Amino acid sequence: MPLSNDDVTLEAISPAANRTLTFDLPGLSVGHAEYEAGPTGCTAFLFDHGWTTSVDKRGGLVGTAGDYEWMHALCFAGGSLPGLEAATGVARELWSRREHSTNHMPLVNGAIIYDYGKRQNTIHPDRELGRAAVRAAVPGVIALGARGAGRSATVGKMRFAPEGGGQGAAFREFGGVRLLVVTVVNALGAAIGRDGSVVRGNFDPSTGARLRSISILAPGQTRPRLEDPKPTKNTTLTLVATDAKLTGRELGQFARQVHTSMARAIDPFHTSSDGDTLYAATSNQKQANTSPDILGMVAGEVAWDAVLSSFDD
Repeated sequence: MPLSNDDVTLEAISPAANRTLTFDLPGLSVGHAEYEAGPTGCTAFLFDHGWTTSVDKRGGLVGTAGDYEWMHALCFAGGSLPGLEAATGVARELWSRREHSTNHMPLVNGAIIYDYGKRQNTIHPDRELGRAAVRAAVPGVIALGARGAGRSATVGKMRFAPEGGGQGAAFREFGGVRLLVVTVVNALGAAIGRDGSVVRGNFDPSTGARLRSISILAPGQTRPRLEDPKPTKNTTLTLVATDAKLTGRELGQFARQVHTSMARAIDPFHTSSDGDTLYAATSNQKQANTSPDILGMVAGEVAWDAVLSSFDD
C-alpha cells in the first residue's frame, strides 16, 4: 500500500520561495504550507472582514467546498478530494482566532488539484496543513513556482511525459483599481506564450520540440490516450482579486470573462479531464474609472502573465 498520512508523522513547513511576487492589495494576506514527505501543499488566502465572491466552474469534474458568495478565506490544495481537509483547517484556525464564537463562523471556500502523478504516496494536505498556511499568511507577497498548492503540479499530459506546473501570480493597477491574479496550473494541456508557441508541456524528446495540442491530434499522428476524467487528474485553480466596486451580477460576468480568456494561455482548457475553477473576489473599496468589461479584458492579460510565471526553470 502507498504511504499515507496515517503512516507517518508529518511536519508542516512554509519554505522560502526562490521567486515571489509583491502586490499592493489591502485586506488580502497569503500563506502557504507544505508536507515535504509528499511533496504536496496548500495556499491560503485571507480576506479581512470578508469579500464578495463569485465562482466560475468550467472543468468537467471540479472539486470544491463551500462555494460561498461572501468569503473570509480561500484555500487551494493538492491531494485531490482528501485535500479538501485543508480548507477545514483554514476555517478551524480562523475560528480559533474568534474564540470559537458561534456568532462569527468564518466562511471558507476550498478547491483542490490532483497532484499524485509524479509521486508514489497518498500524502495529502489535511487540517493541520491548512492551519499552518493561515499562520504563515502575510500581506503583499506570494510564492511562485513549485510552492504551496502548486508543489507537485504538472502540465502537458496529452501524450508526452508531464512537466512541472506550479503556482503563478501577476498584479496590475488599472482604471484606478488593483487587480491580482493567482493561478495553480495543473493542466492536461500545455502553456502557451505570448507569441503562440508552447512554453511548457507537450515536449517531444525525439525532436526536442514542443507541439501545439492540435498537432498531436493531427491526421497521421498517434492518437493519445487522454486522461480518465474520473477522478479528474488535471485542474487549474485561479483567484482574481480586486478592490473595484462591482455588483454581484458584474462580478459574476467578470469571473466568466477572465476564466474564458485563460484559454489563450492553456491549450486545451476546460476539458472533461480538467476541474478548472476560478474565484473572483472584491473588497468593493474603489470605484473604477472604466467599465467592468474593460477591467475583465485587462484582468485576462494579467491572468496570462500569472500562468507564465507559474513554472520554475
